Amino acid sequence: MNLREARALLADRGFAAGGESEKRFADGAPYKVEIPSCEGPGVMRAVLEEAKARGVTVHRVSQGSGVMMLTDGEIEEMLELGAAHDVEVCLFLGPRGAWDIGGQAKVSAAVGNVARGNEMVAASLCDAFRAVELGVRSLLVGDLGVLELLGLLKKDGSLPSDLVLKTSVLMPLPNATTGALYERLGATSLNVSTDLPLPVLAEIRAATTVPIDMYIEVPDDQGGHVRFYDVPEVVRVAAPVYLKMGLRNAPNIYPVGQHLAGTAEALGRERVRRAELILRLLAEQDEG
Repeated sequence: MNLREARALLADRGFAAGGESEKRFADGAPYKVEIPSCEGPGVMRAVLEEAKARGVTVHRVSQGSGVMMLTDGEIEEMLELGAAHDVEVCLFLGPRGAWDIGGQAKVSAAVGNVARGNEMVAASLCDAFRAVELGVRSLLVGDLGVLELLGLLKKDGSLPSDLVLKTSVLMPLPNATTGALYERLGATSLNVSTDLPLPVLAEIRAATTVPIDMYIEVPDDQGGHVRFYDVPEVVRVAAPVYLKMGLRNAPNIYPVGQHLAGTAEALGRERVRRAELILRLLAEQDEG
């Protein structure tokens, strides 16, 4: 098989080149704003205060330290803030490979979020059920097997049918076939790899139906790209898309605690400021 024939085979299987996306969120919006690394109620309050002051609408906050790093009261407080401000609260499942005793995760970020062995898979399920029982309806998943299990548990009614399963950026999603696989396994929000050119984003959108999550500014340990001027085209080809604000030149603060509270809140406020800058570019395009 030559390359031309391989491309034709992909097209026959539904993996053709994409173009302008006509897909939208349920409310008709082509894009929404996500603030990641919102590690607890203190950070979430700071994010919401900054958003109000800057006129930025935040649709989702996501947390990276994990369900196990929050008390019941902290989770409930975040959910109360989310309900009061119409913000989705997405919590990460843990533990993960990067925190385990294994050596591979120390040298390769590609295995940083994996669940090592059945015990770690079981711990992830414990986190998921605890969060759901407290009222959480959005989980951030970093392991492929855990994703499939959660998808099956939704299908058999063990978990709520409306539970959002959002894939982590550390579950590589570099092409349309992988995106379609994640969706088949139960993903309802797809965090794409951070360095994809626009044509590849369009291909992923053409092959999937659920929202795409994309870092517009990328943490240093995930590439450090700053793609502000790409945003109008990202929205055009990838809608519905969550525009996700990471930060360059920022410390990796997982897992967060009171010893890092001030840093975490300052980072949250700056992510909102970055969102304001991006929304200005989108408004300029609309005015043009």
